[in-house]
Amino acid sequence: MCLAIPAQIVRLEAGEQALVDIGGIRKQVSVALLDGLVPGEFVIVHVGYALARLDPAAAAETLAAMAAAGIDARVLA
Repeated sequence: MCLAIPAQIVRLEAGEQALVDIGGIRKQVSVALLDGLVPGEFVIVHVGYALARLDPAAAAETLAAMAAAGIDARVLA
């Protein structure tokens, strides 16, 4: 089973990288698969790659569902 988690872009960096926030945990991910991202947008992250944009409401809903299931997104970061 694979699990991708919502993350918010904090800043774009050189080399198709971005700093993202996942429940207060910040980490570097590749944004090479997506064009035109801007800080503040939400993306789905899996194994260090931003795979798709995510609507802020959908991100909040997903994080809430994960929390209700007892999954702490910060542990997965």
